[in-house]
Amino acid sequence: MIKIRKARDEDFDDIWDIFHRVVKTGDTFAFDPASNRKDCRALWMSPNIRTYIAELQCKILGTYILRKNQPGLGAHVANAAYMVHPDARRKGIGWAMGMRSVKQAKKLGFSAIQFNFVVSTNLVAVELWLKLGFRIVGIVPKAFNHKKLGMVDVYIMHKFL
Repeated sequence: MIKIRKARDEDFDDIWDIFHRVVKTGDTFAFDPASNRKDCRALWMSPNIRTYIAELQCKILGTYILRKNQPGLGAHVANAAYMVHPDARRKGIGWAMGMRSVKQAKKLGFSAIQFNFVVSTNLVAVELWLKLGFRIVGIVPKAFNHKKLGMVDVYIMHKFL
């Protein structure tokens, strides 16, 4: 069974391992593939971000963040980002984190979730978000410099809660 809980400081080594392995491939996130532990901590563990982990068999194999998409008059819309350890794909971790984050965002009073930067070639993520009821509401042409494919489109995806 996949257990999802709020991350603690002592989880950071596992979060860093996931972050580093996912980001270094240069095919799904805009973060610099050369990001270091300090960069990861600033991006993933800041006080204004809610950070969660997903455990399977007592191992941290996924992580996600939930935050305001924009401050002030845009603060009613959440934003989130998700990472699954490359060795743990196809085990339902992304689905579980997606489901949990939608429920958590609603509980926190958000009226919607918006993803600002879903790489169009990341078909696993795009299919997951579509299954969870998100819609592609915009396409930003050639906004991502994919490590292998060059410039590819980015989707903006949205779901009312």
